[in-house]
Amino acid sequence: MTPEDLSVAVRECVLALQAEGALGGQPPAEVVIERPKNRDHGDYATPVALTLAKSAGRPPREIAALVAARLDGVAGVAEAEVAGPGFINIRLAADAQGALAGQVVESGADYGRGSLLAGRRVNVEFISANPTGPLHLGHTRWAAVGDALARVLAAAGAEVSTEFYINDRGVQMDRFGASVMAVAQGRPVPEDGYHGAYITDLAASIVAEHPEFLALPEDEQLVAFREAAYTLQLAQQQQVLELFRTHFDTWYSERSLHDSGAVERGMERLREQGHVFELDGATWLRTTDFGDDKDRVLIKADGEMTYFASDTAYYVDKRTRGFDTAIYLLGADHHGYVNRLRAVAACAGDDMDVSVEVLIGQLVKMMRDGEEIKLSKRAGTLITLEELVEEVGVDAARYSLIRYPVDSPLTLDLDLLVQRTNDNPVFYVQYAHARIASVLRNAAESGIDWRTAGYDPALLVHEREGELLRALAEFPAVVASAAELREPHRVPRYLESLATAYHRFYDACRVLPRGDEPTEPIHLARLWLCAATRQVLANGLTMCGVTAPDRM
Repeated sequence: MTPEDLSVAVRECVLALQAEGALGGQPPAEVVIERPKNRDHGDYATPVALTLAKSAGRPPREIAALVAARLDGVAGVAEAEVAGPGFINIRLAADAQGALAGQVVESGADYGRGSLLAGRRVNVEFISANPTGPLHLGHTRWAAVGDALARVLAAAGAEVSTEFYINDRGVQMDRFGASVMAVAQGRPVPEDGYHGAYITDLAASIVAEHPEFLALPEDEQLVAFREAAYTLQLAQQQQVLELFRTHFDTWYSERSLHDSGAVERGMERLREQGHVFELDGATWLRTTDFGDDKDRVLIKADGEMTYFASDTAYYVDKRTRGFDTAIYLLGADHHGYVNRLRAVAACAGDDMDVSVEVLIGQLVKMMRDGEEIKLSKRAGTLITLEELVEEVGVDAARYSLIRYPVDSPLTLDLDLLVQRTNDNPVFYVQYAHARIASVLRNAAESGIDWRTAGYDPALLVHEREGELLRALAEFPAVVASAAELREPHRVPRYLESLATAYHRFYDACRVLPRGDEPTEPIHLARLWLCAATRQVLANGLTMCGVTAPDRM
């Protein structure tokens, strides 16, 4: 019996009491099930009587006594008793609690998935970068967190589409092209251009394939080098993100936004809503009506469109494509975009509390030997995603970036992330998975076919077995809360607690028979429990985009 099953059972008891007239008040919308801090207080507890007391007009303990008495007759509940001001402590029957291991194994990769967000179409844009250089450490955090967020949203039932917004329009593209062209011509890079070894590499590649570019007139040459370098650099970004296991359903070009007429269509929708006005020869959007600190210019007096015009049209385009919610993951220097994008949603006639969400991520630092690493060997500026992967590997990099809330600054200790010790969180979790895989291999080599030999869940009565079963039962709720709160870090943190529960169980409970000992039903039951734990570890690691190795 999972916490969700128990929540349903408690609610049904309350509804039955209300239908009989034994209890008044409003039916509970949902019933909270908690894990008591003190194991002596039972397997689970619920404060449902406290929440019902006001509408029922009765003391919480009286309500709790009624519900507890009804719960005592529910299959799978061994005991329900009133505690404190009106809590109900619940102990599950051993077979009901142990049956979860079988449910997990049979559910396989689907265990933990739910329907909380079913019917919602969500667009997650989590990297918006210029195709003028390698992706750096700031992009790297979003590459991991954004991908993990999309995975947990999908696990909660949402239809999710991931999107990379390519900033391929504007003066930075000309500076990029001029930098590559200068190197190709043997001249210094302009002072306001892009520097780094990658510019030299791009120039060499382009000249090798298109030596005729150097014979073009200067203005044509700039365009030729700019477009060729753009294609190569974007391909490099795409390649390194695939290496990082970060997949985008859509690579959306800012140029295409303008070329397709989407900017004009977006402007027209805003005009229809009555929030566009003219002042001093410029065209403005009245975002102050919806919490922005000032109105925003869409078209300058000289006729040039602003970046904000692109941002506005891009939001409208997403909604036109049928997404219910557009989630933006932006860097620490983009706090001003929160109210701005919410105001755009409202100006477009949408509910800004539903249709748009903005998450702001804080900075990442890398340390080695107690010193911060600031410069990239390749780009000459910030550390690149590729360099981080080369240093610690994809698994360690992704896991470490995901396991912290995005609104807090993050420091990565490279010395720790390459250690194969329990101090390294990703190793700790992966080792638990590999340890279980080893146990199951040993069972198979000993001729123990635990899947067909029978499973008696009532045998799992040891304190450590109960602790592990309760940890397994929490996984669906963890995934649901990670999706609902947009906090994917809840998944790796849960996995670490699950790994701890497994190691404690393994140290206290003999799983396989020793030597010539016969295989007893308890061994089979514990193998089911091991297999269930392995499955949940694998499911959670997959949601993080991290591998679940069978050997380490």
